[in-house]
Amino acid sequence: MQLNGKVAVVTGAGRGLGQAYAEALAAAGAAVVVNDLDVALAEETAEAIREAGGAAVAEGSAIGSTEAAEAIVAKAVEEFGRLDVMVANAGVLRDRSLLKMEDADFDVVVQTHLRGTFTCGRAAARQFKEQGGGGRLVLIGSPAGQRASFGQTGYTASKAGIVGLVRTWAAELERSGTTVNAVIPVALTRMVATIPGMAELVEKADRGEPIPGEVRASGLGTPADVAALVVFLASDEAAGITGQAFGLGGDRISIWSHPSEVVAEVREGGWTADAIAEAFPTTFQPHLQPFKPDTIPGVPEER
Repeated sequence: MQLNGKVAVVTGAGRGLGQAYAEALAAAGAAVVVNDLDVALAEETAEAIREAGGAAVAEGSAIGSTEAAEAIVAKAVEEFGRLDVMVANAGVLRDRSLLKMEDADFDVVVQTHLRGTFTCGRAAARQFKEQGGGGRLVLIGSPAGQRASFGQTGYTASKAGIVGLVRTWAAELERSGTTVNAVIPVALTRMVATIPGMAELVEKADRGEPIPGEVRASGLGTPADVAALVVFLASDEAAGITGQAFGLGGDRISIWSHPSEVVAEVREGGWTADAIAEAFPTTFQPHLQPFKPDTIPGVPEER
């Protein structure tokens, strides 16, 4: 897979998944703007890319504002002449259950994840249009945005919203040739190390030790596993793929469905509360949807 001549931005690329995305894009031939709030970490990633023979520069804007998004895109154009790929990855966690969550906890998560994806996606799309069309928007979701994730109100709301942006932007930008897709990653990073049962696996991955086969088969591996999907979606081979949410973790890749009705019933004259109650056990109850995630082998279900 070759990305020679392409220019990519990866936000939140100082460590973890973002770092893996930036390094994989560069290894495939793309020039990369490595963004991170911690500019020292961004520079470490960029330097590692340059030492490996790639092209990269560091950028230290705090993701969320329009000004930050425009500065990142401008950096790509100034350094490398254009922009072809925007990977909107930056995020923070402020885990609290609903009754304990403060406004500031919720706001900072939504500001970084959801608003940051919006501003970066818009800035990139405008640059793509100025260049004559085309381009790749790769938005990073999470299993937490697809189903329950206890104690992550702001995070789940943001990640669900990001996948919603994929569908809308794919429709809006289709005529210009820009593709918009979500990656739903599952990987052993510091952000999941606080989940009971996960710390040992994260430490194992950090040491470069092999992840047990049953864990990888269940869909949990390293950031490098997920990076392959980002490279593919950035490539010319993915030109006709848009509006999708792809999951990848360990040895497992998947496509998430779009929301759709699972059952519908028409009642002439409309529905009363009593009529709903009467019909519910046989018409609707069998179709209620599960909301809790499947468990990972060897990892406790409760967080």
